[in-house]
Amino acid sequence: MKQRIFLYLFIFAALLALFQYVNAKRVFEDLNGKMDKLILKSDTQQDSIASLKDEISKLYHFNLERNEDALSYFESDGYKVDELIPIIKDELYKLNEVKGAHPIVPYAASEGRKMMINTVKMLNHKWIIADFSDGEYWGEIFLTYEITKDNEVKFSLVESFLYPFY
Repeated sequence: MKQRIFLYLFIFAALLALFQYVNAKRVFEDLNGKMDKLILKSDTQQDSIASLKDEISKLYHFNLERNEDALSYFESDGYKVDELIPIIKDELYKLNEVKGAHPIVPYAASEGRKMMINTVKMLNHKWIIADFSDGEYWGEIFLTYEITKDNEVKFSLVESFLYPFY
């Protein structure tokens, strides 16, 4: 009788071990499949990140904050560039507050509105591009600027266009 109990226990233990082995193997294969998918997804995302970094570096090409020659131009005149860039942009935005027609935007606004400069991008130590709108019409302008000896910023309109209204 004792032998039969041991035999049954041995068979039960063997079946339990076999069940554990099969279950562990299935879980292991499932986890390996998930890991392979994640590795593939990670590689795809790494490629996307690399292409986005390349695109960002191209976008930064015409940007005052990344242009060492333009920054040196200001630094050689004794300006702190981190303080100067916001001042120049603020001076341009202050022109939005002038009563009547905008002093730089050469287009008239629609009824009861005013053309205002919305976004400013400083390309280098001499050029700025900006967009403007009155809420109905919009366009872009290309400006030159200079800082006078009195530390005033003077803007000069070079080119502008108004998008057609459809």
